Amino acid sequence: MTYEALLESIPDYAKDLKLNLTSLVKQTELTEQQVWGTVIAAAMGARHPGLTTILHAEAAKFATPETQNAAKTAAAIMGMNNIYYRFTHMFQDNTYSTIPARLRMNGIRTHGGDPVDFELYCTVVSAINNCSMCVTSHERVLREKGVSKEAIAAAVRLGAVIHALALVFDTQTLSA
Repeated sequence: MTYEALLESIPDYAKDLKLNLTSLVKQTELTEQQVWGTVIAAAMGARHPGLTTILHAEAAKFATPETQNAAKTAAAIMGMNNIYYRFTHMFQDNTYSTIPARLRMNGIRTHGGDPVDFELYCTVVSAINNCSMCVTSHERVLREKGVSKEAIAAAVRLGAVIHALALVFDTQTLSA
């Protein structure tokens, strides 16, 4: 299925999602690489294989291979970190927060994309995965590096729409 066919397959009850997606991939708060890297990371974070395949194919038209790799790396690492760090801050007992994570995260340094954009993708996936500790940490880094709150909100908006589309398509069959 193509991106255009995907848009046409969005049911009427989710028309707002279609309109939001088509406008948000054109928002000016983000660079083209940030938009399409966010699309890739958010699709992976939303865990819908068909939607991920279609959105990744569309993103590949605009995103460099380095951006694509960084976005996929961010989604993979946040898929792990968001679970672990969310676990550590769920308890009144701070002992878990003092235990070393001992999780390999070399991809944070070796993804090959823009480091600021990588932080943006991590923030979006962390928001999808509902890890407030990771969202707070990555948002702080983005702000320290000069990224505006408007740009951060723009990326998370895009991630929210993609996550909602995954929910819609969980009840439908998509073929790639």
